[in-house]
Amino acid sequence: MECAAKGSPRRCSGPANRRCGGCGAVFYCSVSHQTSHWRVHKEECGRLKQQMCRVVLLNDFPFTFSREATYQVCGKVETRCSFLDKQGIHCVGFWICECSCGASITSSDHLRYDKGWNLSSKLCPCKGPLSMLTKKLSSWNEYYEWRGIPLDSPVALLLHWPLTIYQAIQIASVKQLIPEPTDELCIHYLGPEREVYQLAVFGELHALLPGVRVHIDFVGPAIPHDRDGETITLCSYAHCIEANCTCKSGTSNKSSSITIKLHSGLYHNRYTQLTKEFIPDLIIAPNAGIAAYKSWLPTIELIREIEIPTIFSDYCEEACHLAANCISSATGSPPTIPVQLNPFRQPLAVEDSALILPCYSNCFLFGI
Repeated sequence: MECAAKGSPRRCSGPANRRCGGCGAVFYCSVSHQTSHWRVHKEECGRLKQQMCRVVLLNDFPFTFSREATYQVCGKVETRCSFLDKQGIHCVGFWICECSCGASITSSDHLRYDKGWNLSSKLCPCKGPLSMLTKKLSSWNEYYEWRGIPLDSPVALLLHWPLTIYQAIQIASVKQLIPEPTDELCIHYLGPEREVYQLAVFGELHALLPGVRVHIDFVGPAIPHDRDGETITLCSYAHCIEANCTCKSGTSNKSSSITIKLHSGLYHNRYTQLTKEFIPDLIIAPNAGIAAYKSWLPTIELIREIEIPTIFSDYCEEACHLAANCISSATGSPPTIPVQLNPFRQPLAVEDSALILPCYSNCFLFGI
């Protein structure tokens, strides 16, 4: 852990082993640093203490590997690399970006969207569901049961992307911000990073939104310039590793369509061009980090002006709280969709978090 007072005029005197007795969420290198930092920390100490009380809930997943992926990764007993290696998916296919080993991948080969699960057909949703959804999904347990996937399958580590889109649509629909999806839905998806290397997993939207023509504009600076304007059509589900599986038959899903178009740059700079083709029904910004990046300010101002419902996610509750403060300052009013735990957050903890609080990709949702 880093000292919470790192960056102050007085240099750190050693490792940050001194834990705040109030919240238990931050550490310090010395008594002097803890004392000097109190004028800053006192504003957040009580709030972080409340968030620490919800750690058990954050780490609550139904999978057979849950303890290794949560408590043991947070406690540095496991690393993301060692966990993925035990699952047999370390540095293969579109799993390569799920640990630090793939952090520098930029080759065009890894931008290909036709990579498969590298798992057997029993462990992944490589074909359509056996039955239509009869009720809205509200947990990983329900999703796995519906798709007939055993709870030792790691596919949730990537399916949190399309399932978070599904959850954002449900939230916006319940709030009557968008109509129930009928036959067409356009989404502006802001700030994609790893998703660019994992596009095939978005084929699961065929199952989640049957009969709907879904168009998603991926917009962000992480989109390579040479892919700007490229359109990807996902006709089927991501494939399993079995050569003779029927998922290799080439049969496309005719009841729905999923297209993704890539746009390099910041949203507020690309919006006018984007809307020449499609007006969005919904904006989704995964792991937004609004408080961490000043470039969000003109985008927030644009969203306020165009009045398109927008769902943000972030890695932890504290990041969402700070983001809500930024939105309130920029727009003059707080988020209209309160911070809430995402049931489809990624069930693999983020390593080296600045807080002792567990962090997960797409962990909490809120919106305007």
